[in-house]
Amino acid sequence: MPDRVPLILRPYFGMVRLFGGLTLMLTTLAGCAPVDVLNATIPTRDLTITRDIAYGEKPRQKLDVYVPKNVAPNAPVIVFFYGGAWQDGDKKDFLFVAQALAGTGAIVVVPNYRTYPEVTYPDFLDDGAAAAAWTVRNIANYGGDPKSIFLSGHSSGAYIAIMLVLDRDYLTQAGVGDVKLAGGIGISGPYDFLPITRKDIKPIFEVVPDMDLTQVIHYARADTPPLLLLHGEADTTVGAYHTHHLANKMRELGGRVEDRYYPGVDHVDAIIAVTSMFRGRAPVLADINGFVAKTRAEQR
Repeated sequence: MPDRVPLILRPYFGMVRLFGGLTLMLTTLAGCAPVDVLNATIPTRDLTITRDIAYGEKPRQKLDVYVPKNVAPNAPVIVFFYGGAWQDGDKKDFLFVAQALAGTGAIVVVPNYRTYPEVTYPDFLDDGAAAAAWTVRNIANYGGDPKSIFLSGHSSGAYIAIMLVLDRDYLTQAGVGDVKLAGGIGISGPYDFLPITRKDIKPIFEVVPDMDLTQVIHYARADTPPLLLLHGEADTTVGAYHTHHLANKMRELGGRVEDRYYPGVDHVDAIIAVTSMFRGRAPVLADINGFVAKTRAEQR
């Protein structure tokens, strides 16, 4: 298996189920990773893409900005954090997500962030906050509305996005604590995973004495920006109970949350469903677009 296959997509490597027989053959012949083949099908002619913008001094503290060429003034902004178990991933592999989100009329920011073993908790959250702070300060230069920024992510990226929405300390430390985010969008996120049983995850989080502080659900509160939490019911990587638990806790506290569950959809299905090729698997993109539009209308 090529090392460049994102960890989050590796269960699908070489499977006809993901790419179909012809693409599988071409992938094998070309020696390409499946994500490269998927991204090769993604049209970018309607996008202006600016890559590798530094939001910090570390090598992985860079981000890409995707702007629709006919973007409306003061467009909504979606910052997307990819998954990879806090250990893996690269922003360039998620062109397919950025293009799909930009297709709704949003400006999309996709950051890289430091991962284990280079760092442990909470450094990747600090990076996420720094990327969000860069977006707040600079996105107007790209046509985006700094008052309409949504943090989003898939899997461990959803952990980062929703943690930053709920725990304001990270944005405060990044210098933008006075900015109100428009909302948070979590896809297949791990929000309540104690006790930690995976051996590869333990050293990432077991670096603090109070493990409750590492859990997104610990920061649920009423006065938060609205949340949209999406999960596949067939997800065996990050069980749908994570979304159930967080959504229920938010409702108990009086917070604004929408949670939606997709029958027969697993961990990877939930993210590739944003693409036109696999959109029939689940209405993930339509749900995100509807949430962004409704939230913006309510906040005007």
